[in-house]
Amino acid sequence: MALDGVFLSVLRRDILDTALNARVDKIYQPSKEEIMMTLRFRGGSVKLLMSASANSPRIHFTNVSLENPKTPPMFCMLMRKHLSTAKLVDVRQVGVDRILFLDFETVNELGDLVVMSIAVEIMGRHSNIILINQDGKIVDAVKRITDDMSSVRPVLPGMTYRLPPAQEKLNFFTSAKEEALTAFQQAKNQDFAKAILQVYQGFSPLLAREAAYYATGGVQLLKNEVSSFRMERLFSFLEELKERIAAKTETYTVLLEQGKPKDFTLVDVEQYGSFYEKKTFRSASELLDFFFSERDRVERMKQRSHDLLKLLVNTSDRIGRKLAVQKQELAESENRDTFKVYGDLIHANLYAVKKGDRALTVPNFYDENYAEVTIPLDEALTPAQNAQKYYTEYRKAKTAEEKLKSLIADSQQELLYLDSIFDAVTRTTGESELLEIREELSEQGYLKNYKNRNKMLRAQPPIKYISSDGFTILCGRNNKQNDKLTLKTAKNYDLWLHTQKIAGSHVVVLSEGKEIPNKTIEEAAIIAAYNSHARDSSQVPVDYTLIKNVKKPNGAKPGMVIFVDYQTAYVTPDENLVKSLLAD
Repeated sequence: MALDGVFLSVLRRDILDTALNARVDKIYQPSKEEIMMTLRFRGGSVKLLMSASANSPRIHFTNVSLENPKTPPMFCMLMRKHLSTAKLVDVRQVGVDRILFLDFETVNELGDLVVMSIAVEIMGRHSNIILINQDGKIVDAVKRITDDMSSVRPVLPGMTYRLPPAQEKLNFFTSAKEEALTAFQQAKNQDFAKAILQVYQGFSPLLAREAAYYATGGVQLLKNEVSSFRMERLFSFLEELKERIAAKTETYTVLLEQGKPKDFTLVDVEQYGSFYEKKTFRSASELLDFFFSERDRVERMKQRSHDLLKLLVNTSDRIGRKLAVQKQELAESENRDTFKVYGDLIHANLYAVKKGDRALTVPNFYDENYAEVTIPLDEALTPAQNAQKYYTEYRKAKTAEEKLKSLIADSQQELLYLDSIFDAVTRTTGESELLEIREELSEQGYLKNYKNRNKMLRAQPPIKYISSDGFTILCGRNNKQNDKLTLKTAKNYDLWLHTQKIAGSHVVVLSEGKEIPNKTIEEAAIIAAYNSHARDSSQVPVDYTLIKNVKKPNGAKPGMVIFVDYQTAYVTPDENLVKSLLAD
């Protein structure tokens, strides 16, 4: 998967067609490596997303709403300082390289009209977003690259911006057939698709394989095995691609593997037959929004929740170790009856024990066969004191067993609670949801000295869905919301659902006095399975019952409830169905 130079050239064209001469209205930095810019023009506005994330670098228009931090990062403040109200006057691409330059006309601190640029470099883990002034100097970058990190091309404020080292490859749009034939002759004898990558700049592996597939008819050949006829078919494919790009009739295609985005390109993909499902889009930006939105959400929240996840893992490990010790002690206490037998046998044979004896061997009258047993004695104690010692050990073991069972139950409940918190953190979509979880952990004593510095962020309401039958389905985002939804919002004859013995959200179907159809129950169960730790599983058990059968035990942690008179449905989470049921 890669956003290649050819795809980037189409994005450049789309940005120019849509937003040339547009004014910068707002600039945000939703995460460490993302910049969101609102461009306003006569008749409307668009949101331009730039990302330097290692696993999803790109630039495109987006319709996705991203929650922004209350305090903007320094790079965001710098962008606002230099580019607020600036006008987009050009978008440049050097050859088919994976770098776009956005040129903005603005007024500097002296009141002079100048052109500043943003270089969006799409280069995997080396991706970057760099602000460049009118003199070609770097103002700053999302990722500062020091000499220690790269002796080839450091990126630091005040340095002159330099392009990355150029590749010795042909420009797909401008090279002639004769140049390409020469380049192929000089290329290494390797798989034909890899040879295409070696010759042409701006091709992703998927696009190169599709070109090779068209040229060879699906036969896998080395470069030297490709006939002149097949080379002509390659050039025919490339010419058709150029024409489609010029006519703006590209086929924006995403390959799906079990419903998950696998790869994308701007031609119809034939090489895999029916092995992958295909989904097409009307524009390059719409494709990228679909492809990266979920991956970005996970990565963005992973950055923001790293400290919480580390706390939860460490706490769970500590409780797990404590639980193992408690179970070991419980196993040892199960031999307590032996202590009572020893005490009884010593007491019954006091006449046979002398002070200073180290052991007593007597028939065990508790045994059917009166088998002899040897009882260790403390030579410093009297016979009666030795008997009393074993009675004391018996009472201690009996008390320990009772306490250990209670402690083990508490530890197991705590692990379940932490698992529910971990699940909620991994499914968060915004800072406000994380804030609620932080407050919950603080209230429960897991976060010490926590102070809410983001009081302006409001808690999100439960996720709302509308079933195919028109019933409202509500889904809690975290434990505190789960409690509120189940214990306060829902009425007695509403339907409650939760994954069986699996951490997840509480889901409630609002009945409004009507009988809830089986179709709605099934959809609500799928929603419950999707919003749980079992999102990627199949045949997930989901328990459901009426709200009146759900109770919260005294002292139970947030999100913990008990319920009776329930039924269980087995469903497979369906992301497309769940998203289609989301209320607007």
